[in-house]
Amino acid sequence: MTHRTLSVEDRIDIAELVSLHGHLFDAGELDRLDELFTADVVYDLTDFGQRPLRGVAAVRDAALASGASNPVGHHVTNIVVTQDGDGLVRVRSKGIGVRADGTTGSVTYEDRVVRGDQGWRISHRTIVARRAPLGGT
Repeated sequence: MTHRTLSVEDRIDIAELVSLHGHLFDAGELDRLDELFTADVVYDLTDFGQRPLRGVAAVRDAALASGASNPVGHHVTNIVVTQDGDGLVRVRSKGIGVRADGTTGSVTYEDRVVRGDQGWRISHRTIVARRAPLGGT
């Protein structure tokens, strides 16, 4: 099966999709998460000692349950989009979270994105905490 190569427009749309994450969460616009994720998204938080969340409602509910412990700022940068030989589109990006007390944390987002009727959406997100410089080596 032949897969369509990503166009420049696809890459821009995907980068904007990944960037939308911080805007929606920081503004508390959790009713718009369907603009970011597929309905059956897997949101993998195992690196934080939590089980993966499944579905947009579970992601929204977890954010609401975290309340004031959520970062006040999610900043996404260093977005790299790749396409596997089988057509799977992967995105790696860096996230910087800023808490209300000014402390920060760094993560890597490892996403799989798919194009549907409504455009690009994240179907799987794994969040990996950055805890040591140089990847811990």
